[in-house]
Amino acid sequence: MAHQTARPPISRLLQALRPHRRLIWLASSCSVLNKLFDLAPPVLIGLAVDVVVRQQTSWLADLGFRTVPSQLTALAVASFVIWSAESLFEYLYGVLWRNLAQTMQHELRLETYGHLQQLEMAFFEAGSSGRLMAVLNDDINQLERFLDHGANELLQLITTVLAVGGVMTAISPGVAGLAFLPIPVILWGSILFQKRLAPRYRDVRERAGDLNSSLSNNLGGMLTIKSYAAEAWELERIRGQSSAYRTSNQRAIRLSAAFIPLIRFAILFAFLAILVIGGLQAWRGTIAVGSYSFLVFITQRLLWPLTTLGRTLDDYQRAMASSNRVLDLLETPITIPGGERPLPLSGVRGAIEFRSVSFGYAEREPLLVNFSLVVPAGHTVGIVGATGSGKSTLVKLLLRLYAVQQGEILLDDQPIQELQLGDLRHAIGLVSQEVFLFHGTVKENIAYGSFAASQTSIARAAALAEASGFIEALPQGYDTVVGERGQRLSGGQRQRIALARAILKNPPVLILDEATAAVDNETEAAIQRSLDLITAERTTLVIAHRLSTVRHADQIVVMEQGRIVEQGRHDELLRRGGAYARLWRVQAGLREDEALLA
Repeated sequence: MAHQTARPPISRLLQALRPHRRLIWLASSCSVLNKLFDLAPPVLIGLAVDVVVRQQTSWLADLGFRTVPSQLTALAVASFVIWSAESLFEYLYGVLWRNLAQTMQHELRLETYGHLQQLEMAFFEAGSSGRLMAVLNDDINQLERFLDHGANELLQLITTVLAVGGVMTAISPGVAGLAFLPIPVILWGSILFQKRLAPRYRDVRERAGDLNSSLSNNLGGMLTIKSYAAEAWELERIRGQSSAYRTSNQRAIRLSAAFIPLIRFAILFAFLAILVIGGLQAWRGTIAVGSYSFLVFITQRLLWPLTTLGRTLDDYQRAMASSNRVLDLLETPITIPGGERPLPLSGVRGAIEFRSVSFGYAEREPLLVNFSLVVPAGHTVGIVGATGSGKSTLVKLLLRLYAVQQGEILLDDQPIQELQLGDLRHAIGLVSQEVFLFHGTVKENIAYGSFAASQTSIARAAALAEASGFIEALPQGYDTVVGERGQRLSGGQRQRIALARAILKNPPVLILDEATAAVDNETEAAIQRSLDLITAERTTLVIAHRLSTVRHADQIVVMEQGRIVEQGRHDELLRRGGAYARLWRVQAGLREDEALLA
């Protein structure tokens, strides 16, 4: 999430809210109308005092209500209508703002997650899943809370200042001036507090991301923690990060909590001035007693809500800090966009060519330099070599998980960067050394990516992967829940389910990246028999440390430090006595003369 933008967070948030303009206008209108009706009771009190004091000469008498009982009846009816309208619009703005908040939360989370899935693998390797979880959950929830309450409070505060200020100015400009005296002080203080709060809340969100990252990482690595008896050490590490998060929050709280007491004093002096000066004007007859009653009550309605400005600004700053993190993630550029050319699955032959490809991971030495390899359609090619020689990198480049830096990769003579990304990946089935199973049933994990597959197809794929035996022995068979990351299964069982998943997908190109690394010799032999059926008339890349896995491949490629040092069939490479023959002797424990006869 290194991508940053100079645009203010509020403008970025408003831009994201543009599709919901109609709902925002409706919610805003209900907030304004609710506040206008909420401000009416002081007017009614002033009119009631005016009726009692002036009786037949009151303001209501000028409207045709001649007697005091008729005037009081009119006030009672008006009160009922005003209270009913206030309650109605409070209900409406509550429903509308909350619906907007929930809709925005839902759409923003889906949009952010959808964008996240399009980012290259380097982005995920550079960051942490815990920090991303903090953005997708905590930060988006913070935005939802602000839209739920904060936006309405700001609107009602503005409505109060404008409506009350206008009426007070019409009744008594001098008293209105006294009422408005503290407002510039409050606004200046609000801006000052906002500037000082912003960096503190940014720090709070960063600390929250660090803490989430560690918690997520530790929950995933619980086996390692327990096996190394590191529980106490990890608890102290989490304690330190949680303390840092608490300290960061306390720094923000100390500043935000000081806001309201300071505002109260500014309001107190204005209220006392109106109480005394307005009272003197009423005593002298400059203003009516009813008007004075109205001014005293309405001054509280004008100034007291300003005390909530601190809380509203607090919510606003939290929301803007979260908004920046969410929108920064959303605006992270996609560096590996898909091409425009469709790739119909039925027409894929599976011919692969790496043509003068160069690639290196960020901040590392180049791994592949002018690498070239041709894999004919329907052939099985084994790729062997020491760890770090670039074998798995070829797979990542072919799937466009990373972009080549020079050269190009072709599938059926078409550059893969010109193909639609979904079509390219649908044409390739991958069984990785690092098997990932989702929390769900065995059946759901085998059918992942082939979601409409029948039970018969799933069972057939499991049989080909030599997985049906252990699956049927599970408590609920194919409906057994495997647990998070498949933790209820052994490594070999997980790998066979992953192989069944790839078989069910039935892709024109199959990649087996150490697909038998976690199985015993007997199971490997069984899977090897199945592979003869699986790889028939299908382009297959088999990456392996165990040379027995690639022994019968149409071609074996030996890699060292990102380049091909040998290429040929098993028997041919043994006769050459080169790198492949040395690897074979080491694994088979044979003398050189025995290796040639093997």
